[in-house]
Amino acid sequence: MPVQVLYYFQDGCMGCMEQEPINREVTALLGVEIEARNAVEHPEEIRTFGLKVTPTLLVLVDSEVKERFEGVVHAEALEAAIKKYLVREA
Repeated sequence: MPVQVLYYFQDGCMGCMEQEPINREVTALLGVEIEARNAVEHPEEIRTFGLKVTPTLLVLVDSEVKERFEGVVHAEALEAAIKKYLVREA
């Protein structure tokens, strides 16, 4: 059950700028890569995942969206959401 975390941002987005250090913190704590993707450069993913705002973070397990965060998400909430699926991997 591979866990994948996708982070969609746009250049100049203030919320995205606020989210980036939070993502780095969670990556350092859990050792899980958070893949940053410029939403404008991935229009097919905007449609596939129904993205409406940036920042948006998606936690996927076996390519299925299990958690969705629209707007800035605090480290504790993001960490808890990812950990739920890491426990199942072990």
